Amino acid sequence: MWRINKMSLLRQKANQMIKESLEAVMPDRAVEKALENFQGSGGRTILVAAGKAAWQMAAAAVRVLGHVDDGIVITKYDHVKGEIPGVECREAGHPVPDENSFAATEKALEKVRGLEETDTVIFLLSGGGSALFEKPLISGEELQDITKQLLSCGADIVEMNTIRKRLSGVKGGRFALACMPARVYAIVLSDILGDPLDMIASGPAYPDSSTCEQANSIIEKYHLHLSEQAQALMQKETPKNLTNVSTQITGSVRELCAASMKAALKLGFEPVLLTDELCCEAKEAGSMMASILRTHAKDKKPLCFVAGGETVVHLTGKGKGGRNQELALSAAPGIAGLTNACVFSVGSDGTDGPTDAAGGYVDGETMDRLKEKGLDVFSVLQNNDAYTALEAAGGLIITGPTGTNVNDVTVALLDSIL
Repeated sequence: MWRINKMSLLRQKANQMIKESLEAVMPDRAVEKALENFQGSGGRTILVAAGKAAWQMAAAAVRVLGHVDDGIVITKYDHVKGEIPGVECREAGHPVPDENSFAATEKALEKVRGLEETDTVIFLLSGGGSALFEKPLISGEELQDITKQLLSCGADIVEMNTIRKRLSGVKGGRFALACMPARVYAIVLSDILGDPLDMIASGPAYPDSSTCEQANSIIEKYHLHLSEQAQALMQKETPKNLTNVSTQITGSVRELCAASMKAALKLGFEPVLLTDELCCEAKEAGSMMASILRTHAKDKKPLCFVAGGETVVHLTGKGKGGRNQELALSAAPGIAGLTNACVFSVGSDGTDGPTDAAGGYVDGETMDRLKEKGLDVFSVLQNNDAYTALEAAGGLIITGPTGTNVNDVTVALLDSIL
Protein backbone atom coordinates (compact mmCIF):
# COMPACT_ATOMS: atom_id res chain seq x y z
CA MET A 1 0.00 0.00 0.00
CA TRP A 2 2.88 2.37 0.81
CA ARG A 3 4.32 1.90 -2.70
CA ILE A 4 0.97 2.50 -4.39
CA ASN A 5 0.49 5.70 -2.42
CA LYS A 6 3.92 6.91 -3.50
CA MET A 7 3.16 6.18 -7.13
CA SER A 8 -0.18 7.95 -6.71
CA LEU A 9 1.67 10.98 -5.37
CA LEU A 10 3.89 10.98 -8.48
CA ARG A 11 0.77 10.96 -10.66
CA GLN A 12 -0.61 13.89 -8.70
CA LYS A 13 2.56 15.85 -9.38
CA ALA A 14 2.34 15.00 -13.08
CA ASN A 15 -1.27 16.17 -13.19
CA GLN A 16 -0.33 19.44 -11.49
CA MET A 17 2.43 20.01 -14.02
CA ILE A 18 0.04 19.38 -16.93
CA LYS A 19 -2.55 21.78 -15.50
CA GLU A 20 -0.11 24.63 -14.88
CA SER A 21 1.70 24.16 -18.19
CA LEU A 22 -1.49 24.34 -20.24
CA GLU A 23 -2.81 27.34 -18.32
CA ALA A 24 0.43 29.19 -19.09
CA VAL A 25 0.08 28.81 -22.87
CA MET A 26 -3.56 29.74 -23.29
CA PRO A 27 -3.79 32.23 -26.17
CA ASP A 28 -6.06 34.81 -24.52
CA ARG A 29 -3.43 37.22 -23.22
CA ALA A 30 -1.25 36.83 -26.31
CA VAL A 31 -4.13 37.67 -28.65
CA GLU A 32 -5.19 40.59 -26.48
CA LYS A 33 -1.63 41.94 -26.54
CA ALA A 34 -1.38 41.52 -30.33
CA LEU A 35 -4.54 43.58 -30.80
CA GLU A 36 -4.22 46.20 -28.07
CA ASN A 37 -2.84 48.79 -30.50
CA PHE A 38 -4.84 47.62 -33.51
CA GLN A 39 -6.35 50.35 -35.66
CA GLY A 40 -8.51 49.68 -38.67
CA SER A 41 -8.24 51.55 -41.95
CA GLY A 42 -11.67 53.12 -41.73
CA GLY A 43 -13.60 50.30 -43.37
CA ARG A 44 -15.15 47.06 -42.17
CA THR A 45 -13.45 44.60 -39.83
CA ILE A 46 -13.99 40.92 -40.64
CA LEU A 47 -12.78 38.19 -38.30
CA VAL A 48 -11.83 34.73 -39.59
CA ALA A 49 -10.46 32.19 -37.11
CA ALA A 50 -9.38 28.67 -38.07
CA GLY A 51 -7.78 25.86 -36.08
CA LYS A 52 -8.13 23.94 -32.83
CA ALA A 53 -7.65 27.13 -30.78
CA ALA A 54 -9.86 29.24 -33.05
CA TRP A 55 -12.74 29.71 -30.60
CA GLN A 56 -10.50 30.78 -27.73
CA MET A 57 -8.55 33.18 -29.95
CA ALA A 58 -11.70 34.68 -31.47
CA ALA A 59 -13.36 35.19 -28.10
CA ALA A 60 -10.28 37.05 -26.86
CA ALA A 61 -10.11 39.15 -30.03
CA VAL A 62 -13.73 40.27 -29.81
CA ARG A 63 -13.26 41.21 -26.15
CA VAL A 64 -10.43 43.55 -27.18
CA LEU A 65 -12.02 44.94 -30.34
CA GLY A 66 -15.45 45.42 -28.81
CA HIS A 67 -17.16 44.27 -32.00
CA VAL A 68 -16.52 43.04 -35.53
CA ASP A 69 -18.68 43.69 -38.58
CA ASP A 70 -18.77 39.99 -39.46
CA GLY A 71 -16.85 36.87 -38.55
CA ILE A 72 -16.54 33.11 -38.50
CA VAL A 73 -14.81 30.51 -36.32
CA ILE A 74 -13.90 27.15 -37.86
CA THR A 75 -12.71 24.65 -35.27
CA LYS A 76 -12.72 20.97 -34.38
CA TYR A 77 -15.83 19.16 -33.19
CA ASP A 78 -16.70 19.87 -29.52
CA HIS A 79 -14.30 22.85 -29.40
CA VAL A 80 -16.92 25.65 -29.54
CA LYS A 81 -17.56 26.81 -25.97
CA GLY A 82 -20.38 29.28 -26.55
CA GLU A 83 -21.55 32.19 -28.67
CA ILE A 84 -19.26 35.06 -29.68
CA PRO A 85 -21.02 38.35 -30.56
CA GLY A 86 -21.04 38.98 -34.31
CA VAL A 87 -19.22 35.72 -35.08
CA GLU A 88 -20.61 32.54 -36.63
CA CYS A 89 -19.13 29.40 -35.05
CA ARG A 90 -18.70 26.22 -37.08
CA GLU A 91 -17.20 22.82 -36.21
CA ALA A 92 -15.58 20.50 -38.71
CA GLY A 93 -13.37 17.43 -39.25
CA HIS A 94 -9.83 16.92 -37.98
CA PRO A 95 -7.28 15.45 -38.73
CA VAL A 96 -9.10 14.50 -41.95
CA PRO A 97 -11.18 17.30 -43.54
CA ASP A 98 -14.86 16.62 -44.11
CA GLU A 99 -17.86 18.26 -45.77
CA ASN A 100 -18.26 20.61 -42.82
CA SER A 101 -14.65 21.77 -43.32
CA PHE A 102 -15.38 22.57 -46.96
CA ALA A 103 -18.72 24.29 -46.25
CA ALA A 104 -17.33 26.42 -43.42
CA THR A 105 -14.35 27.50 -45.51
CA GLU A 106 -16.63 28.49 -48.38
CA LYS A 107 -18.59 30.57 -45.87
CA ALA A 108 -15.37 32.31 -44.81
CA LEU A 109 -14.55 33.07 -48.43
CA GLU A 110 -18.02 34.59 -48.88
CA LYS A 111 -17.38 36.92 -45.94
CA VAL A 112 -14.14 38.28 -47.45
CA ARG A 113 -15.37 38.47 -51.04
CA GLY A 114 -15.74 41.98 -52.48
CA LEU A 115 -13.89 43.79 -49.69
CA GLU A 116 -12.44 47.26 -50.19
CA GLU A 117 -8.92 48.54 -49.63
CA THR A 118 -10.03 50.21 -46.39
CA ASP A 119 -11.35 46.93 -44.97
CA THR A 120 -9.37 44.66 -42.65
CA VAL A 121 -9.49 40.90 -42.13
CA ILE A 122 -8.37 39.79 -38.67
CA PHE A 123 -7.12 36.27 -39.39
CA LEU A 124 -6.58 34.09 -36.31
CA LEU A 125 -4.75 30.88 -37.12
CA SER A 126 -3.77 27.86 -35.05
CA GLY A 127 -2.74 24.26 -35.59
CA GLY A 128 -5.33 21.98 -37.12
CA GLY A 129 -6.20 24.57 -39.71
CA SER A 130 -4.90 22.37 -42.51
CA ALA A 131 -7.89 20.06 -42.10
CA LEU A 132 -10.42 22.57 -40.81
CA PHE A 133 -9.79 25.38 -43.31
CA GLU A 134 -10.01 23.83 -46.72
CA LYS A 135 -11.30 24.45 -50.23
CA PRO A 136 -10.17 21.41 -52.23
CA LEU A 137 -9.09 21.72 -55.85
CA ILE A 138 -9.71 17.98 -56.23
CA SER A 139 -12.65 15.90 -55.04
CA GLY A 140 -13.25 15.87 -51.31
CA GLU A 141 -12.96 12.09 -51.35
CA GLU A 142 -9.49 12.14 -52.88
CA LEU A 143 -8.33 14.89 -50.54
CA GLN A 144 -9.43 12.76 -47.59
CA ASP A 145 -7.64 9.75 -49.08
CA ILE A 146 -4.38 11.67 -49.59
CA THR A 147 -4.61 13.06 -46.04
CA LYS A 148 -5.02 9.52 -44.68
CA GLN A 149 -2.03 8.35 -46.74
CA LEU A 150 0.11 11.14 -45.29
CA LEU A 151 -1.03 10.40 -41.74
CA SER A 152 -0.34 6.68 -42.00
CA CYS A 153 3.05 6.77 -43.78
CA GLY A 154 4.86 8.75 -41.06
CA ALA A 155 5.25 12.03 -42.99
CA ASP A 156 6.05 14.96 -40.71
CA ILE A 157 3.87 18.07 -40.57
CA VAL A 158 6.03 20.09 -42.97
CA GLU A 159 5.94 17.31 -45.56
CA MET A 160 2.18 16.92 -45.15
CA ASN A 161 1.55 20.63 -45.60
CA THR A 162 3.85 20.88 -48.63
CA ILE A 163 1.48 18.46 -50.38
CA ARG A 164 -1.82 19.75 -48.99
CA LYS A 165 -1.28 23.42 -49.86
CA ARG A 166 -0.99 22.52 -53.55
CA LEU A 167 -4.37 20.80 -53.47
CA SER A 168 -6.15 23.75 -51.89
CA GLY A 169 -7.81 26.98 -52.92
CA VAL A 170 -7.01 28.68 -49.57
CA LYS A 171 -3.66 27.26 -48.44
CA GLY A 172 -0.19 28.42 -49.47
CA GLY A 173 -1.13 32.13 -49.41
CA ARG A 174 -4.26 31.78 -51.49
CA PHE A 175 -6.63 32.96 -48.76
CA ALA A 176 -4.75 36.26 -48.54
CA LEU A 177 -5.15 36.65 -52.30
CA ALA A 178 -8.88 36.07 -51.91
CA CYS A 179 -9.03 38.94 -49.39
CA MET A 180 -7.40 41.51 -51.68
CA PRO A 181 -7.44 44.46 -51.80
CA ALA A 182 -8.31 44.36 -48.09
CA ARG A 183 -5.51 44.26 -45.53
CA VAL A 184 -5.00 40.97 -43.64
CA TYR A 185 -3.70 41.10 -40.07
CA ALA A 186 -2.76 37.54 -39.13
CA ILE A 187 -2.20 36.37 -35.55
CA VAL A 188 -0.69 32.90 -35.46
CA LEU A 189 -0.45 30.33 -32.67
CA SER A 190 2.39 28.06 -33.79
CA ASP A 191 2.23 24.27 -33.61
CA ILE A 192 5.26 23.56 -35.84
CA LEU A 193 8.90 23.41 -34.82
CA GLY A 194 10.78 26.59 -35.68
CA ASP A 195 7.52 28.49 -36.31
CA PRO A 196 7.60 28.44 -40.15
CA LEU A 197 4.71 30.76 -41.01
CA ASP A 198 4.15 29.23 -44.43
CA MET A 199 3.62 25.79 -42.87
CA ILE A 200 1.41 26.51 -39.85
CA ALA A 201 -2.04 25.32 -40.99
CA SER A 202 -0.42 25.25 -44.46
CA GLY A 203 0.06 29.04 -44.51
CA PRO A 204 -3.24 30.44 -45.88
CA ALA A 205 -1.98 34.02 -45.51
CA TYR A 206 1.75 33.72 -45.98
CA PRO A 207 3.99 33.38 -49.07
CA ASP A 208 4.89 29.76 -49.67
CA SER A 209 8.57 28.77 -49.46
CA SER A 210 8.10 25.17 -50.61
CA THR A 211 8.56 24.20 -54.24
CA CYS A 212 7.02 21.82 -56.73
CA GLU A 213 10.27 19.87 -56.70
CA GLN A 214 9.99 19.32 -52.95
CA ALA A 215 6.36 18.23 -53.27
CA ASN A 216 7.23 15.69 -55.94
CA SER A 217 10.10 14.35 -53.82
CA ILE A 218 7.68 13.75 -50.93
CA ILE A 219 5.30 11.89 -53.22
CA GLU A 220 8.15 9.67 -54.37
CA LYS A 221 9.54 9.20 -50.85
CA TYR A 222 6.27 7.86 -49.42
CA HIS A 223 4.93 6.28 -52.64
CA LEU A 224 1.75 8.35 -52.44
CA HIS A 225 -1.08 7.57 -54.84
CA LEU A 226 -2.46 10.68 -56.61
CA SER A 227 -4.88 11.06 -59.48
CA GLU A 228 -3.76 12.78 -62.70
CA GLN A 229 -5.60 15.91 -61.58
CA ALA A 230 -3.76 15.95 -58.24
CA GLN A 231 -0.43 15.27 -59.92
CA ALA A 232 -1.02 18.22 -62.27
CA LEU A 233 -1.62 20.49 -59.24
CA MET A 234 1.77 19.44 -57.85
CA GLN A 235 3.35 21.19 -60.85
CA LYS A 236 1.65 24.56 -60.17
CA GLU A 237 3.58 26.96 -57.98
CA THR A 238 1.94 28.66 -55.02
CA PRO A 239 2.08 32.45 -54.30
CA LYS A 240 5.60 33.59 -53.44
CA ASN A 241 4.81 37.26 -52.68
CA LEU A 242 1.92 38.83 -50.78
CA THR A 243 1.64 42.59 -50.26
CA ASN A 244 -1.52 42.83 -48.16
CA VAL A 245 -0.53 40.79 -45.08
CA SER A 246 1.16 41.47 -41.76
CA THR A 247 1.72 38.60 -39.32
CA GLN A 248 2.45 38.14 -35.63
CA ILE A 249 3.24 34.88 -33.82
CA THR A 250 1.67 34.67 -30.35
CA GLY A 251 2.85 31.35 -28.92
CA SER A 252 4.93 28.24 -29.57
CA VAL A 253 6.18 24.98 -28.11
CA ARG A 254 9.12 26.85 -26.55
CA GLU A 255 6.69 28.57 -24.21
CA LEU A 256 5.05 25.23 -23.39
CA CYS A 257 8.43 23.72 -22.45
CA ALA A 258 9.31 26.77 -20.36
CA ALA A 259 5.96 26.52 -18.56
CA SER A 260 6.52 22.82 -17.84
CA MET A 261 9.96 23.50 -16.40
CA LYS A 262 8.60 26.30 -14.23
CA ALA A 263 5.87 24.00 -12.89
CA ALA A 264 8.44 21.27 -12.18
CA LEU A 265 10.69 23.68 -10.29
CA LYS A 266 7.72 24.75 -8.20
CA LEU A 267 7.14 21.09 -7.27
CA GLY A 268 10.75 20.63 -6.16
CA PHE A 269 12.24 19.05 -9.28
CA GLU A 270 15.44 20.14 -11.00
CA PRO A 271 14.29 20.73 -14.60
CA VAL A 272 16.39 19.91 -17.66
CA LEU A 273 15.33 20.90 -21.18
CA LEU A 274 16.28 18.13 -23.58
CA THR A 275 14.87 19.76 -26.71
CA ASP A 276 12.02 21.91 -27.98
CA GLU A 277 12.39 20.41 -31.45
CA LEU A 278 11.53 16.75 -30.85
CA CYS A 279 10.82 15.15 -34.22
CA CYS A 280 11.09 11.37 -34.49
CA GLU A 281 9.06 8.18 -34.15
CA ALA A 282 6.85 8.22 -31.06
CA LYS A 283 8.13 4.78 -30.04
CA GLU A 284 11.75 5.94 -30.28
CA ALA A 285 11.04 9.03 -28.18
CA GLY A 286 9.36 6.93 -25.48
CA SER A 287 12.27 4.51 -25.34
CA MET A 288 14.73 7.41 -25.14
CA MET A 289 12.91 9.04 -22.22
CA ALA A 290 12.92 5.73 -20.35
CA SER A 291 16.67 5.33 -20.98
CA ILE A 292 17.34 8.78 -19.54
CA LEU A 293 15.41 7.89 -16.38
CA ARG A 294 17.30 4.63 -15.91
CA THR A 295 20.62 6.46 -16.28
CA HIS A 296 19.71 8.91 -13.49
CA ALA A 297 17.65 6.58 -11.29
CA LYS A 298 20.30 6.49 -8.54
CA ASP A 299 21.03 10.24 -8.49
CA LYS A 300 19.11 10.66 -5.24
CA LYS A 301 17.52 13.95 -6.28
CA PRO A 302 14.23 14.93 -7.96
CA LEU A 303 14.84 15.46 -11.68
CA CYS A 304 12.57 16.51 -14.54
CA PHE A 305 13.46 16.06 -18.21
CA VAL A 306 11.38 18.00 -20.75
CA ALA A 307 11.07 17.52 -24.51
CA GLY A 308 8.73 19.53 -26.71
CA GLY A 309 7.81 19.00 -30.33
CA GLU A 310 5.82 16.57 -32.42
CA THR A 311 6.55 12.91 -33.02
CA VAL A 312 5.15 10.73 -35.80
CA VAL A 313 3.53 7.31 -35.88
CA HIS A 314 3.80 4.67 -38.58
CA LEU A 315 0.50 2.82 -38.65
CA THR A 316 1.07 -0.93 -38.57
CA GLY A 317 -2.25 -1.88 -37.00
CA LYS A 318 -5.84 -0.80 -36.66
CA GLY A 319 -6.00 0.04 -32.96
CA LYS A 320 -6.96 3.25 -31.20
CA GLY A 321 -4.50 5.87 -30.03
CA GLY A 322 -2.38 8.91 -30.83
CA ARG A 323 1.28 9.88 -30.92
CA ASN A 324 1.42 11.00 -27.28
CA GLN A 325 -0.25 7.85 -26.04
CA GLU A 326 2.09 5.69 -28.13
CA LEU A 327 5.12 7.61 -26.88
CA ALA A 328 4.15 7.18 -23.23
CA LEU A 329 3.33 3.48 -23.58
CA SER A 330 6.67 2.90 -25.35
CA ALA A 331 8.44 4.15 -22.22
CA ALA A 332 6.72 1.65 -19.91
CA PRO A 333 9.06 -1.34 -20.48
CA GLY A 334 12.14 0.81 -19.87
CA ILE A 335 11.02 2.11 -16.48
CA ALA A 336 9.39 -1.10 -15.24
CA GLY A 337 10.19 -1.60 -11.57
CA LEU A 338 11.39 1.96 -10.91
CA THR A 339 9.28 3.14 -7.99
CA ASN A 340 10.24 6.79 -8.38
CA ALA A 341 9.85 7.29 -12.16
CA CYS A 342 7.15 8.25 -14.63
CA VAL A 343 6.82 9.45 -18.21
CA PHE A 344 3.90 11.42 -19.60
CA SER A 345 3.23 13.04 -22.95
CA VAL A 346 0.44 15.50 -23.73
CA GLY A 347 -0.97 17.28 -26.75
CA SER A 348 -1.49 20.90 -25.71
CA ASP A 349 -4.83 21.10 -27.54
CA GLY A 350 -6.28 18.34 -25.35
CA THR A 351 -6.79 15.83 -28.15
CA ASP A 352 -4.36 13.15 -29.27
CA GLY A 353 -5.21 11.48 -32.56
CA PRO A 354 -8.85 10.51 -33.10
CA THR A 355 -9.46 9.98 -29.37
CA ASP A 356 -10.85 11.84 -26.37
CA ALA A 357 -7.48 11.64 -24.59
CA ALA A 358 -4.82 14.34 -24.55
CA GLY A 359 -2.04 11.82 -24.03
CA GLY A 360 -0.73 9.13 -21.75
CA TYR A 361 1.03 8.48 -18.42
CA VAL A 362 3.14 5.47 -17.40
CA ASP A 363 5.16 4.68 -14.30
CA GLY A 364 7.19 1.81 -12.88
CA GLU A 365 4.07 -0.25 -12.20
CA THR A 366 2.38 0.13 -15.60
CA MET A 367 3.85 -3.09 -16.99
CA ASP A 368 2.53 -5.04 -13.99
CA ARG A 369 -0.93 -3.54 -14.46
CA LEU A 370 -0.95 -4.48 -18.13
CA LYS A 371 0.17 -8.02 -17.34
CA GLU A 372 -2.68 -8.36 -14.84
CA LYS A 373 -5.07 -7.34 -17.64
CA GLY A 374 -3.56 -9.89 -20.02
CA LEU A 375 -2.09 -7.21 -22.30
CA ASP A 376 1.30 -7.50 -23.97
CA VAL A 377 2.73 -4.02 -24.52
CA PHE A 378 4.69 -4.96 -27.63
CA SER A 379 1.65 -6.48 -29.34
CA VAL A 380 -0.39 -3.45 -28.36
CA LEU A 381 2.17 -1.09 -29.89
CA GLN A 382 2.35 -3.16 -33.06
CA ASN A 383 -1.41 -2.72 -33.39
CA ASN A 384 -1.20 1.02 -32.57
CA ASP A 385 -3.66 0.39 -29.74
CA ALA A 386 -2.12 2.50 -26.99
CA TYR A 387 -5.47 3.94 -25.90
CA THR A 388 -6.84 0.51 -24.94
CA ALA A 389 -3.74 -0.38 -22.92
CA LEU A 390 -3.46 2.96 -21.14
CA GLU A 391 -7.15 2.90 -20.32
CA ALA A 392 -6.71 -0.53 -18.76
CA ALA A 393 -3.67 0.65 -16.78
CA GLY A 394 -5.26 3.92 -15.65
CA GLY A 395 -2.81 5.90 -17.74
CA LEU A 396 -5.00 8.01 -20.01
CA ILE A 397 -4.67 11.78 -19.64
CA ILE A 398 -8.00 13.43 -20.41
CA THR A 399 -8.27 17.21 -20.26
CA GLY A 400 -10.98 17.94 -22.83
CA PRO A 401 -10.37 20.62 -25.49
CA THR A 402 -8.04 23.17 -23.93
CA GLY A 403 -8.41 26.17 -26.24
CA THR A 404 -4.72 26.28 -27.17
CA ASN A 405 -2.47 24.36 -29.57
CA VAL A 406 1.32 24.70 -29.36
CA ASN A 407 2.54 21.16 -30.08
CA ASP A 408 3.18 18.44 -27.52
CA VAL A 409 5.25 18.20 -24.37
CA THR A 410 6.84 15.03 -23.04
CA VAL A 411 8.11 14.85 -19.47
CA ALA A 412 10.16 12.25 -17.59
CA LEU A 413 10.13 12.61 -13.81
CA LEU A 414 12.42 11.09 -11.20
CA ASP A 415 11.23 11.74 -7.68
CA SER A 416 13.38 11.29 -4.58
CA ILE A 417 14.51 7.69 -3.99
CA LEU A 418 11.50 5.95 -2.48
